Amino acid sequence: MPAASPPAEAVAGPVIVGMSGGVDSAVAACLLKEAGHEVQGLFMSNWEEDEDGYCTAAKDFQDAQRVCEEIGIPLHRVSFAAEYRDRVFEHFLREYAAGRTPNPDVLCNREIKFGVCFDFALRLGAAQFATGHYARVARGPGSTRLLRARDPDKDQSYFLHAVDAERLERTLFPVGDMLKTEVRQFARERGLPVFDKRDSTGICFIGERPFRRFLETYLPALPGPIETPEGTKLGEHRGLMFHTLGQRAGLRLGGLRGRAEAPWYVAAKDVARNALVVVQGHDHPLLMSSGLRTEPVAWIAGRPPAGAFSCTGRFRYRQRDVACRVEAGADGCAAVAFDRSQRAITPGQYAVFFDGETCLGGAVIAAIVGTPQPDPAGYN
Repeated sequence: MPAASPPAEAVAGPVIVGMSGGVDSAVAACLLKEAGHEVQGLFMSNWEEDEDGYCTAAKDFQDAQRVCEEIGIPLHRVSFAAEYRDRVFEHFLREYAAGRTPNPDVLCNREIKFGVCFDFALRLGAAQFATGHYARVARGPGSTRLLRARDPDKDQSYFLHAVDAERLERTLFPVGDMLKTEVRQFARERGLPVFDKRDSTGICFIGERPFRRFLETYLPALPGPIETPEGTKLGEHRGLMFHTLGQRAGLRLGGLRGRAEAPWYVAAKDVARNALVVVQGHDHPLLMSSGLRTEPVAWIAGRPPAGAFSCTGRFRYRQRDVACRVEAGADGCAAVAFDRSQRAITPGQYAVFFDGETCLGGAVIAAIVGTPQPDPAGYN
C-alpha cells in the first residue's frame, strides 16, 4: 500500500474528527494522530432511536468508542436530532409530497455535519474539523477549492458541493488521497476494530429498513392511475412518492392485453391528477431531455464563472460526468444545456458542476427542458 500523504501540518489547537463508527473516520483520526495533531473525536446522532431494530446509532457509538480508545483520543457525543428533523427531514418530506425525488445527504452535509456539528466542534475549541469523506481540499492564496477524491468509485464531492469555502478552509479530509482498499488495509495494520465493518448504505435515517414502509409512516399513500401519455389507463399505482423518473421495477404492468411485452418506464408524474405516466422503451423520447433549469446555485467560490461556460455535470451521484454548458442567471439559478441528450433527469436531485478535478458547486434540479415531443402514433 502506498504511504498515505500527511493530512496537514499540525496546527495550534485540536483537530476534532467527526466519528461515525465506520472505518473511514477511524482511519482519518488515526492518520491525523500519527501526523502529530492533537486529535479529539466527536460522535453525533441525528435520528432518534427507533424500536424496530433498523437504527444503528447505539452500535455505531460503541464502535466509535472502541476506535478512540485504540487510538488514544477522547470522544465527545452530541445529538442534533431536532436540527436534523427541522432542516433536513422536513424538506425531504415536502419534496416527496410535491412529487419530486430529493437527496437528503447534501442537506445533511451543509446543515448538520458542516453546519451545527462544525459550529459545535469550534465551541469545543477545534482549530480544524475533519471527517472521513472521500474528497480533497486545495488551499491557495485567497481561494479554497473542493476536489474529487483519488478513488473515483468512492468520491463524495458531489455530496459536499453546498459546503461553503470558509468552512472547507478549516476542514481536513485525510482519506481523500487514499483508495478504499488502502483505507481498509491501513485500519487492519493499525488494529482498528472496525477495519472490516461494512459500509453504511442508503439514506442515513432510513438505514436498511424497507423504504416504502418508512415513507408511509410520514406521508399518506395516495393510489392513482398509471397511464400512457395519451391518457389510456393501464393500471393503478400505490402512490407517486414511491416512483422516480426512469424507474422500471414495481409498476406491475406485465401481460397487458394488446400491448407489446416490452418493459414500462416512468416518464412523468402528474401531481395535479395524481397520475403516473409510463412509456415502453428504455430510451423513449419522453425519457430524454436536452437540458434543465436549477434552483439557486451554491458556488463554492461564492460566484459563478463569468458568462456562459462549458464544464461537466453530474445529475445523479452514481452517474458519469456529462459535458454541458451552464449559464447563471441574475436570480442565482442556472440554465444547463447538455452536449448530448440525457435520460431520466429528475427534479429534486442535484446538478453538480465540475471543471476537471475541481467541484464548482451545484443546485437542486428544478425542471427539465427540451424534452422532445414525438408523434403520438409512435407511442406503444
